[in-house]
Amino acid sequence: MTNSTAHAGHRDRLRARFADAGGAGLADYELLELALFRSIPRRDVKPIAKELLDRFGDLGRVCAASVQDLSEIKGISEKAALDLKLIEVLAIRMARGKVTGRVVLSNWSALLDYLRTALQHTATEQFRVLFLDKKNRLIADEHQAQGTVDHAPVYPREVLKRALALNASAIILVHNHPSGDPTPSRADIEMTRLIVNAAKPFNIMIHDHLVIGREQTASFKGLGLL
Repeated sequence: MTNSTAHAGHRDRLRARFADAGGAGLADYELLELALFRSIPRRDVKPIAKELLDRFGDLGRVCAASVQDLSEIKGISEKAALDLKLIEVLAIRMARGKVTGRVVLSNWSALLDYLRTALQHTATEQFRVLFLDKKNRLIADEHQAQGTVDHAPVYPREVLKRALALNASAIILVHNHPSGDPTPSRADIEMTRLIVNAAKPFNIMIHDHLVIGREQTASFKGLGLL
């Protein structure tokens, strides 16, 4: 049996298992294999899939890695890296679709799922603002700042300027801690206080400030900080 025949047989068997049992029946590296079949058509991708997981840690971090970092893995071309990035974008879009235009406060679990999908694996700190209308429906989710591994510059004036432009009645602040620990820092608390005070004259409510960690999410409201 030639290598190409063996690879084809393995791919057919893996696809058949996926068709029969879905993702629940496959290991993470096998799901990565399936994702890589089209972008790497004539090579055994099992070692590549396993190396990706060894390098980045889990499926989420594989797909959240930069094209440059992914391309450092032997066998991963720019095309293959972009195919993996597409998985990340699709996952985020699907999660966001469950909250866009809906009443956020009554879809809190879906909101947290979306934010974790979008932020829990990013390597640098990002600050986002969710703008809500008077019925607390999500009207915009905007990326306000991106920084280093432990800091993203945030300007309360710009946050409020955008809220007024969107005619928003309420705001949810969100940022991630790439360290994995969602505990709010002193700088996080001070920045939140500045935004809350700036919003008061305009009757704009700050519903919460969520800090997304690797495994958990901290809520300023839940912690009594709002």
